[in-house]
Amino acid sequence: MALPAPNLDDRRFQDLVDDAKRMVMRRCPEWTDHNVSDPGVTLIETFAFMTDQLLYRLNRVPDRLYVKFLDLIGVTLLPPTAARVPVTFWLSAPATAPLTLPAGTGAATLRTEAEPSVEFSTIDDLHLLPCTLEQLLTLDTDTGHLQPRDEHLRLGVEFPAFGETTPRPGDALLVGLSTPAPRCMISLDFDCHIRGLGVDPDQPPLAWEAWDGTTWTPCELHKDTTGGLNRPGCVVLQIPHRHEASIVDGRRAGWLRARVTDPADGRPRYSTSPFITALSAAVIGGTVDAIHATLVEADEVGTSEGVPNQTFPISRTPVITNEAEPQLHTSSDHGWQEWQRVETFADSGPDDRHWVLDPITGTVRFGPAVRERDGLLRQYGMVPPRDTVIRLTRYATGGGRKGNVGPGAIQTLKSSVPFVARVENLKAAHGGVDGETIDEVKDRGPLLLRTRGRAVTAEDFEALTKQAAPEVARVRCLSAGEADVPPAGVKVLIVPAAGASEGRLCFEDLLPAEETLTRIAARLDACRLIGTRVLIEPPLYRGVTVVVRLTAATGADAARVTDDALTALYGYLNPLTGGPDGTGWPFGRPVRSGDLYAVLQQTPGVDLVEEVRIFAANPVTGERGEQTDRLELEPHSLVFSYEHQIQVDQR
Repeated sequence: MALPAPNLDDRRFQDLVDDAKRMVMRRCPEWTDHNVSDPGVTLIETFAFMTDQLLYRLNRVPDRLYVKFLDLIGVTLLPPTAARVPVTFWLSAPATAPLTLPAGTGAATLRTEAEPSVEFSTIDDLHLLPCTLEQLLTLDTDTGHLQPRDEHLRLGVEFPAFGETTPRPGDALLVGLSTPAPRCMISLDFDCHIRGLGVDPDQPPLAWEAWDGTTWTPCELHKDTTGGLNRPGCVVLQIPHRHEASIVDGRRAGWLRARVTDPADGRPRYSTSPFITALSAAVIGGTVDAIHATLVEADEVGTSEGVPNQTFPISRTPVITNEAEPQLHTSSDHGWQEWQRVETFADSGPDDRHWVLDPITGTVRFGPAVRERDGLLRQYGMVPPRDTVIRLTRYATGGGRKGNVGPGAIQTLKSSVPFVARVENLKAAHGGVDGETIDEVKDRGPLLLRTRGRAVTAEDFEALTKQAAPEVARVRCLSAGEADVPPAGVKVLIVPAAGASEGRLCFEDLLPAEETLTRIAARLDACRLIGTRVLIEPPLYRGVTVVVRLTAATGADAARVTDDALTALYGYLNPLTGGPDGTGWPFGRPVRSGDLYAVLQQTPGVDLVEEVRIFAANPVTGERGEQTDRLELEPHSLVFSYEHQIQVDQR
């Protein structure tokens, strides 16, 4: 239980008025009219009101001191983190000349009457190089022979895509581009057909891959109107960020391949090879990662006075450090010198170009000089020479959970880019978390003071994990003996912040990024007790499908009621923002039909909830279990909504 903070002065407005009236009766007995209509009483009440405001501010002093004490032990507010999302720029026509989209190119969501647009900035340059089809080979695994097909294309003679015999797993069509096209959207236009029986055009047994200099890397298939090379059309591929030229059969090109796979789920295979008459390739766009932030370039923060412990404010706050590392340079006779950002000056020497940044207040700090016991001053970190210009060459500002937008939300260009027709995000943004509040840091401060940088209890692991990865939405630590945690071990469950499309989460976005897991592992490895084994992984997600039949109120639009009911279900059964209090579904809480009745009954336009049926569902395959009124969850698992169904009846 927290100690109650005392009021330094507990008098309120009416107490002050009564005290003043009693003083008037003692000092001015001839003043007998103490009613509110008297002008003197009006003045008393005015001064009492002003004094009451002063007392309120006085009683805020304990809170201020509490925050100052946290500051003394090195506890600072955690800054917001920026959501990250791949953004695709589509060209108005196939590229015929090199085009570069510089880092910092802006894109945003559509602005509405109720919500402002959410802006994103690219973090790397995107190079779009024109390319054409230069080489074409077919690989027959039976013979292991590579057959050139360039001459067939030139003469317009059709040829089998995967050899003369029935295609087998491993047969491939190798497409050689005139130049590698990393991060580009490539359109392959086919004039092809298939003879006899073929494959399911919606799920052909084909895998598109690109050579990255070491191995074949899967390409993301954006569109396939050929139905697995069954008919004329185009195949649009997203090339990975690494794509290098190499030599195959004595031919140098940027290679792609369509490889025949062995469908393991009973899908039909190729019974005969598709035949190709014509094929061309072109760059029609490109994809680069963007963050929910604005990149600031060349921000001069001030001029050094040549003394220790200098501080300089920057122009934009808060500063995002999880995606774009701030870079600081100082002027010199030999140009600009780069300085290294550190967390503290504890390990800095007098010759180390180190600086510290407070991302919330936007303050740049250089090393202090500390007087030791022997009376000598020790300098922690180099002092910038007098009259040198201090400049932040690049940093990002923004962030927050509002950047976790769903697929297709980004539609507007904020920068003028020639030959770019439109922009979109094909995936949901994830990783955006709001900055820490004062109340939250008050709760975290005692935990950090107790841990002193060491992880012993489950609460210690949770606090240090949040400190190492602020972009994580939820953390749960299980100690030995809980669930399947082995002796002398702990398991840290990570729930990343993820965006939602129309309130629906994508299951893949609930898997933490490899970089986040690596950073958490490094932090906990330095803090754990010797012999403690730390496992870091996402929690177990239990899929649930809810089938509902309800009656709409008189005059209500059935389609609108259906959408609102689905939004309510996806919002309530949500591991990040669901649950009874809206802060995320509680670990291990069962899904009960009674709770769902209450949620649906509050939906606008719903007159009566007739029936609610709950089914367990595999979030990966969608396989549905038996109907139940209460779906039990494992003690440390979370719920995941999978394809709810609503039937609305009209009166």
